Amino acid sequence: MPSRIANIGIVSLLAALLCTIVVPVAFAVMTEPDEGLMIDHFDPETGKRVIPNERCLTCHGDQEHQTDVRDDGSPVEIFVHGEQIEASVHGSQTCTSCHVTIDRVPHRKAPAVIVGCIECHRDTWEQHKNDPDGKHERLKVVNEQIASYMQSIHAQPNELDQSRTNATCYDCHEGHNVGELGSIQRAEHRLKNPEICGRCHEKELEDYRTSDHGKAVLEERDSESAVCSDCHTTHEIASPETDKAKLQITKNCGDCHQEAQRTYFKSYHGQVHRLGYTDAAKCHDCHGGHLVKSEDDPTSEIHASNRLENCRNCHTEANENFLSFWPHGDAHDREHYPGLWAFRVFMEILVFSVMAFFWVHVLLWLYREVMDRIQGKGFVEDLSQPDLVYFRRFPVVWRWIHFLFAIATMTLILTGTTLLFSHTAWAKAVVEFLGGIRMEGIIHRTAAVIWLTIFFAHLAIATSNIWRKRKTFEWFGSTSLVPNLKDLRDLRDMFKWFLGRGPRPQFGHWTYWQKFDYWAPFWGATVIGLSGLILFMPDKTSLILPGWTFNIANLVHAEEALLAAIFLNSVHFFNVHFRPERFPMSTAIFTGVIPIDEFKHDHRLEYERLVASGELEKHLVHRPSRRLSLAASFITTVLIMAGLALLTLVLFGLVTLPS
Repeated sequence: MPSRIANIGIVSLLAALLCTIVVPVAFAVMTEPDEGLMIDHFDPETGKRVIPNERCLTCHGDQEHQTDVRDDGSPVEIFVHGEQIEASVHGSQTCTSCHVTIDRVPHRKAPAVIVGCIECHRDTWEQHKNDPDGKHERLKVVNEQIASYMQSIHAQPNELDQSRTNATCYDCHEGHNVGELGSIQRAEHRLKNPEICGRCHEKELEDYRTSDHGKAVLEERDSESAVCSDCHTTHEIASPETDKAKLQITKNCGDCHQEAQRTYFKSYHGQVHRLGYTDAAKCHDCHGGHLVKSEDDPTSEIHASNRLENCRNCHTEANENFLSFWPHGDAHDREHYPGLWAFRVFMEILVFSVMAFFWVHVLLWLYREVMDRIQGKGFVEDLSQPDLVYFRRFPVVWRWIHFLFAIATMTLILTGTTLLFSHTAWAKAVVEFLGGIRMEGIIHRTAAVIWLTIFFAHLAIATSNIWRKRKTFEWFGSTSLVPNLKDLRDLRDMFKWFLGRGPRPQFGHWTYWQKFDYWAPFWGATVIGLSGLILFMPDKTSLILPGWTFNIANLVHAEEALLAAIFLNSVHFFNVHFRPERFPMSTAIFTGVIPIDEFKHDHRLEYERLVASGELEKHLVHRPSRRLSLAASFITTVLIMAGLALLTLVLFGLVTLPS
């Protein structure tokens, strides 16, 4: 009997062992395709425990239990789609490759979420960047994006919790469903982009929902409409309060609104922006940031009923006249802006005709003087005589006026063309060197005041001189700068001489090209001065003039300034300094005198008149001192070099000017 009881006990013990050990193992074998997948092992390279994904998914892949409860009683979502992981670019990775704090399964206590995306991607790229198969080439792009992210506001420590960054990779990207091209670039994920960003930026998302962009994306499911990452970039995201972000956002607007960006960059606002400064209006200043709506929407910031208040954000004294300003006025659009188009055509005809005529004049003159030199006919000035007599050409006051006028003009050209050619690197460098766009504006306006002061001072002196000689002054006489019929005949005869069909004409006290040089600033002072005043004081100007005058003033100011810059530093320089008879320079404007032989050659009629009247002697002086000659040569050289440098910059800007 006892032996039977013992046998039964042994059988029962064996049955218990069978149920607790053998059956579960057998069940596991029958339900898993590969029994090795469910067994933990240690990685010999890292020495860390490797837990198969299937073991994690026994809990996290259960659709019936998608949430769990934390120790504090709050719910936490634990469900993960196993198929999504397998289909993602991380399908070959184990869960613990990212969740490095998990060292055993099961883990009842929820671990801290520590995922080192950056370190893993960098290390993997370093290991495989030289692989010939190029299988990991995408990691190069990923690491470039990581470098951008590390400079962004998202990578900065959170102000409320400095142990965390503002946003991690997996806050934006779906950690378990990373596609081959990245989640942001794929159309279905573009539609999710606003909601993802809205997890942190709730107010911005709420505004975005009401915008034209937001309605297209969230309601119409249009993945081509602008989402957060289109404006703020995907990784190099800066704080919206910084200049970097403001410049980037405005640039990104042009990715979709190319025509609007083109016309914007033609405006003063856009030129300042392209130089790298945010002092002037940007796209979102006028159209709104997250509340972009069409101008037909009564709640839009650019709606007719809201536009004036919008302008007053910068132009505090703006009135109703501001409303006629064309923010995107296009001088090439004859249909919508006929007035602006007409002014552009007129100014371009003026610029091209003047420059074409005088450049032909320069080239023919150069040709004739070179040919005369070759044939031994040219005038050669002999300055070796120690007792050489000079003719006093300019009084001291005119020499100072010319010097200050030249300095002011070159300053205006330099500071003005930086805006016009804001697309060039040299313009950005000049503005930065001058101390920024505001300082550049101060310098430009100061030079303009000096320029106009000199101009009106000269006008007052000239008027006074004429008044004193009013009884004997001849308006069309040989000493007058007023053009006359002889100037036309001289121009005709000059071209004959250029072509070898006649002698060089004889000139009086002033030549026709000197008279043109004199009267051109009158036109320039009128056009540049008036348009500059309009642009200098827009709020005051708008009290009496409509807003569209700003568009016209900006256009004619720039075109006339270009004409002056190119003419002065090419044609004027040739006439005075670079023609073979004067090369390399003439210092007469700073010494005030020229050799008598030069005066006799260039102004034969005036010389003969003075000889006949017995007045020549009172104009004759000794050679200027060595100190004065050296100073005049130095100043002239500096001004010529500066002028040629400006001409080079201007021509480069014109050649590279975007259409």
